[in-house]
Amino acid sequence: MNLNTPRRSILQGLVASAIVIGFDVVGRSWVTSANAASIFENIPQLDGTLYTDSETLVNASVDFGNIVHRQPIAVLHPGSIEDIVQIIQFARTHQIKVAARGQGHSTYGQSQVEAGIVINMSTLNKIHFVGTDRAIVDAGVLWSQLLQQTLQQGLTPPVLTDYIELSVGGTLSVGGIGGATHRYGVQVDNVLELKVVTGSGQLETCSQLQNRHLFKSVLAGLGQCGIIVQATVKLIKTATNARVFELYYDDLAVFTRDQRLLINDERFNYVEGQLIAKDTGGWRYLLEAASFYSPPNIPNNNFLLAGLNYTQGTEKIEDKTYFEFLNRLASTVAFLKSIGVWSFPHPWLDLFVPNSAVESFVKKVAASLTVADTGQGAVLLYPVKTQRFQLPLFRVPKEKVTFLFSILRTAVPPDSSTVTKMLNDNRRLFEQNRDLGGYLYPISSVPFSRNDWQQHFGLFWRKLVSAKRRYDPDNLLTPSPGIIEASAPKQETIT
Repeated sequence: MNLNTPRRSILQGLVASAIVIGFDVVGRSWVTSANAASIFENIPQLDGTLYTDSETLVNASVDFGNIVHRQPIAVLHPGSIEDIVQIIQFARTHQIKVAARGQGHSTYGQSQVEAGIVINMSTLNKIHFVGTDRAIVDAGVLWSQLLQQTLQQGLTPPVLTDYIELSVGGTLSVGGIGGATHRYGVQVDNVLELKVVTGSGQLETCSQLQNRHLFKSVLAGLGQCGIIVQATVKLIKTATNARVFELYYDDLAVFTRDQRLLINDERFNYVEGQLIAKDTGGWRYLLEAASFYSPPNIPNNNFLLAGLNYTQGTEKIEDKTYFEFLNRLASTVAFLKSIGVWSFPHPWLDLFVPNSAVESFVKKVAASLTVADTGQGAVLLYPVKTQRFQLPLFRVPKEKVTFLFSILRTAVPPDSSTVTKMLNDNRRLFEQNRDLGGYLYPISSVPFSRNDWQQHFGLFWRKLVSAKRRYDPDNLLTPSPGIIEASAPKQETIT
């Protein structure tokens, strides 16, 4: 099917090979050329395609988490930003819910919408400009695609997630954290300008200097106030190589102390860490760090390792190209897909744990956590500086340092009882961390009530609800997280 046919009314119903030409307001169903006797309203002309065939709808009801399944009534593959404007205006007229979907990497149905319209942003994927300090990209561009192009000019985005096959719009809607966050913040802290289609169907340009209120309402705003359609992101000069250090620890307190040391003196470009299961039971701790360089200049290992108290003789040091290091998960993902595990349910848990409580909290969790509880998924633990975070909707503890603690679960076996147990464990650990002053990273699989969201956003709750009313007055956008109901207070400014 040609997705680039210009300016045509194009809802293709593949079941009956009929063109859908309108929407039945009374029956709330699509009208095709085969049943056009009913009274209906024409859909807008589009540059892309609006699908209603069963296969496309089912695919849009499944995400990486494969736990929550909500089926839309249509899926838009936009051919232009104007398509998104048009479809949101149409949806607003007929009170149809709308959600944007990037790579479908959410774990708890965050980008799904029951009986609504899903906008598949993957067709909006053009890199418009790469300059010396910035790039202008459509929201559907993958970070890997942007990186491959910027590297040709010796440039890179400052922060990349561990898995770089995610869309720009997707990660900017939640935050976007990675091993360089201790230096540069999260990805939303490295955005210069956005183009956003609001829930009222208006295309707006916003930045710290222009339309600042919308800018701060959308970045890490979980899709509540608008759909990011284009972003201008920062670029910095990069090296060609990475020297990667893997250092093992047997003591949690020593491990976290060394991690704090490394993010404070910033001797490494990249700092993360993991809990690694021991064959005899229990866990060891892996500090992962990388120093970026371009020959003939090479890192000084003695300087980089000075003062660290890892278990001597366990270290592993390896040189890779910069891209090989950042794309290191590609082979693992390909293997998981080849054996079918990639499609298993993934009840992920991602928590920001206060620095003051991290040893006691993680020690208690690790004491009872088993490989079966994770499905052999990774368990991450690494610190970041909260002073690097500039956006109010990216919520972290009120301490100078917080640790990202992630249990990236895979349900093995992939049955409902396993998933239910993992979700219950996630909720229990979330509540324990919350009571310590910690926060959820909202990419997680944790059932959340409206009261949970209100507590999560704290002082910014009323401001977010007010922004929702201002930019999405009919409460159409991204309903699945269940954040905001239709009623809202008077407008307040997010600062």
